[in-house]
Amino acid sequence: MLYLELMTTDGCHLCEHAIDILQAVLQPGDAEVDLVDIAYEDDLMERYATRIPVLRAPASGLELGWPFDAEQLRGYLVAARAA
Repeated sequence: MLYLELMTTDGCHLCEHAIDILQAVLQPGDAEVDLVDIAYEDDLMERYATRIPVLRAPASGLELGWPFDAEQLRGYLVAARAA
């Protein structure tokens, strides 16, 4: 199963939109997605503060930054599985 992280933080309305897209596209068993609150780690804040939401596949390092739609997410999932 593909493991993904969604870089986010409390009160991020764009992150809520990204979660909606993830829920619409992903089927059970497609991927495990952990929400990572960047506010708790300085290095994550430095890297993602102005870019969230960002979807990241830790195994490959592949990232999908906002804005993205369902079609772009599907393409990203194919690439992340192949990496």
